[in-house]
Amino acid sequence: MESSKSGHAITSHMGRPVAPAITNEQGSYVFDRVAECNEDGCPLDQLQSNEIMIHPGLIYRQGS
Repeated sequence: MESSKSGHAITSHMGRPVAPAITNEQGSYVFDRVAECNEDGCPLDQLQSNEIMIHPGLIYRQGS
């Protein structure tokens, strides 16, 4: 999935900046939370239908 980030980083996670919002072909999303992950990865069942997860475990919810 191709996405573009907008705005200055609001924090960092695992050494990478966290953008306040991203946009892709499905729409605009705002940062919501960091996913709960373990050594096997980040389970997708923690996502709601209006959310996406991007590496490294950042969850964004669809903006209004």
